[in-house]
Amino acid sequence: MTPYASVKDLSQGLRNGDFTSRELVQWHIEQIRQFNDELNCFITIDEETAENDAKRADELLAEGDSRVLVGIPIAHKDLFCTQGVRTTCGSRMLAEFEPPYDATVVEKARRAGTVAVGKTNMDEFAMGSSNETSYFGAVANPWDPKRSPGGSSGGAASAVAAGLVPIATGTDTGGSIRQPAGFCGITGLKPTYGRVSRYGMIAFASSLDQGGPMGRSAEDIGLLLNAMEGFDERDSTSANTGPTERRDEFKPYRIGYPQNLLSEVKPEIAEHIDSARRVLEKQGHSIVEISLDHTEVAVAAYYVISGAEASANLARFDGVRYGYRALSPINVNDLYCRSRTEGFGLEVKRRILTGTYALSVGYYEAYYAKAQRIRRLVKESFESAFERVDAILAPVTPTTAFETGSLRDDPVTMYQQDTFTIPVSLAGLPALSLPCGFIEGLPIGMQVIAPAFDEATVLHLGRLFQGDTDWHLRHPNSVDQ
Repeated sequence: MTPYASVKDLSQGLRNGDFTSRELVQWHIEQIRQFNDELNCFITIDEETAENDAKRADELLAEGDSRVLVGIPIAHKDLFCTQGVRTTCGSRMLAEFEPPYDATVVEKARRAGTVAVGKTNMDEFAMGSSNETSYFGAVANPWDPKRSPGGSSGGAASAVAAGLVPIATGTDTGGSIRQPAGFCGITGLKPTYGRVSRYGMIAFASSLDQGGPMGRSAEDIGLLLNAMEGFDERDSTSANTGPTERRDEFKPYRIGYPQNLLSEVKPEIAEHIDSARRVLEKQGHSIVEISLDHTEVAVAAYYVISGAEASANLARFDGVRYGYRALSPINVNDLYCRSRTEGFGLEVKRRILTGTYALSVGYYEAYYAKAQRIRRLVKESFESAFERVDAILAPVTPTTAFETGSLRDDPVTMYQQDTFTIPVSLAGLPALSLPCGFIEGLPIGMQVIAPAFDEATVLHLGRLFQGDTDWHLRHPNSVDQ
């Protein structure tokens, strides 16, 4: 078996009888056990559930089940609740928490026939851009273990890039699927807000959080998206839309090219994105120069809004009902204070305090209300652009993967890593991150953005681009980057 086979190739191998799902899953678990000490991309390896699910998958295959995801190994980001399997959110606060139910995403993935092998490491409560804030330690980038895989879905990105699983689930609040996908040279999709149910997904910022698929190609993550998406009455923000259609016939698109964003990245990254533009232009798509307004203040607005929502969402973790509880409290106030002080890490505390301040009397209008007005302006800028174009081509990150620890003491610079992903999140739009080159052996990502609920366009453009390039086929063991 190869650690870098596509989902369709693995599915075909299962149907040909080249291997069983139990053999395929066990092989991947052995890979995880072999490399996880170096990468630290898994918090929990769930061999018992994997064995049971693989056995069921083999029964379905024997009955002639033709669904492509049946028997395929998958990893879930450790903020999706998994019944009876600990779900930590990368935090001491939930280090021993075992949910009594499955998140909708987990439930739907299992119903599609996938086999869950474990839970991937992440920034604590999805707050971070480097996967260094996890209580369980930093995750390493398989391209260079001294560098960050990005965050907060860095564990999932690292696992897919290293070939430990073919597909994984992630979440994206301000770039947490796209940035690690860019740093690790894989493909990741942030769906439209409301496309994927948030039920059972432990919340960071409720108006921004969105689950999505991560894999090696647009083809693979399109298959996983079809399993994850759909209306869920248990999620009040779930959109009642139809499934994402698949487009196979070539269609020329009008693609927006925002020069004001490209001027903010390293020249080497801009060159690779411009090269990708030429590939798309050669395919027959037309390129239209555009400008996206208000992006320079989007990061500030995002951290006010997300912090405010985090302060409300994380108030439930108080040491009383569940989660970490301080030992020997002298009274209730001491229990609350020490449980939260000891249970949360520095970055989570920083965002809770920032958010609480922004919501406090006398500062709500100055910060939170103003940030919401900026959010509206960012959304209107995208809407204006989409009156002229079908999709937008933009950078994912301003740099390649930085060294682990290099930005730990500079939170503002760390926040700037999300400069190009946050505007899309504020607008609630779908965006696909896919590899488009390398600089000194490190991957570069670009993102394709489309109007709300038009995942079909970004996935189609992703498949077309990857049909004429091989960046997504390269992996840490390959040469000539």
